[in-house]
Amino acid sequence: MRRSIVAVGAAVLVAASVSGATEQPPEPIRTAIPRQHFRTVQTGPFSPTSVRARLRTLGAGAPAWARRLYDRSVRILIALTDPRSGAMIAGERDGWDYVWPRDAAAGAIALHAAGLQPEARRVTGFLAARDLDDGARFYADGEAVAGRPEAGDAEGWVAEAERTTGLAGALHEPAEWRDRQDYGENLTGDLLGNAIAAGVPASEIADFLSPRGFVREAGTNQLDSAAAWAVTVLPRPGLREAARRTLLDLTRESTRFGIPPMEGWTPGEVWTAPTAWSAWALVEVGNQRAADRMLAELHRAETPNGTLPERVDAITGAPTSTTPLAWSHAFAILALRARYP
Repeated sequence: MRRSIVAVGAAVLVAASVSGATEQPPEPIRTAIPRQHFRTVQTGPFSPTSVRARLRTLGAGAPAWARRLYDRSVRILIALTDPRSGAMIAGERDGWDYVWPRDAAAGAIALHAAGLQPEARRVTGFLAARDLDDGARFYADGEAVAGRPEAGDAEGWVAEAERTTGLAGALHEPAEWRDRQDYGENLTGDLLGNAIAAGVPASEIADFLSPRGFVREAGTNQLDSAAAWAVTVLPRPGLREAARRTLLDLTRESTRFGIPPMEGWTPGEVWTAPTAWSAWALVEVGNQRAADRMLAELHRAETPNGTLPERVDAITGAPTSTTPLAWSHAFAILALRARYP
């Protein structure tokens, strides 16, 4: 019966499209802080009481909005994680309710920075048990999701999470990164973010250096905010100055609600995660004024519920994609901890 209903619905949509009738508007994006997606525990790691007791607070100079965003971000990461297995999904929405190794590794690093070491190790343990060559995403039960090739930065991000959380017998080391997709998932090739995550020598990273700074793909001229990773989560001292120039150039053209991940991205759309990781990097390289501007723009991108969308309209700040996104909240935690230690 269900299949026949779906078939009828599909036929109606096709007929409407062919006839020129107006289609129904898309379902509004939910922006509330999610409830625990998997199950709630009453004691130990991931329980509300235990998290509150162990959470590291921001420094005394942090403004009220920063404290609220920090606390909410931790709550969101906890809510999107299975306390039993450590599977941290990207968002509570069809198509995003999978574990992306890159995103979940950033979440583990953020939980560790926030003082929640057992939770961070649980998330990292889930990732450590995966064969990252199986695909770009995983179901919460650990099975790979078909349909996308493996990402070129997954091994590097998971290896860093293993090092950060002190996971005994870490299993992953940066591996093949060439001719693979990066965080943008719209291009396959030899890409800056993958090279940084793989820990390739600085001499090879120099292939991505243009007169203005680091570009996404060697031989092009579009700056890539992934340069921030080289001075934050995956530090490379020899790349520090070039990364600083890259980020200052990118952020000079920021909107009221942040920046796109790279030049040439979808017009009129900005991302909260790159806005946050650029703020973090600018703190690390000593450009506090630019960092504060990025954090102010990140704050404006929050929904009325205090959650961060994956992407927002560059003019209105309205959410245009999954809200909240674990990856964005992970980098919000890390940026705020750097700015207000």
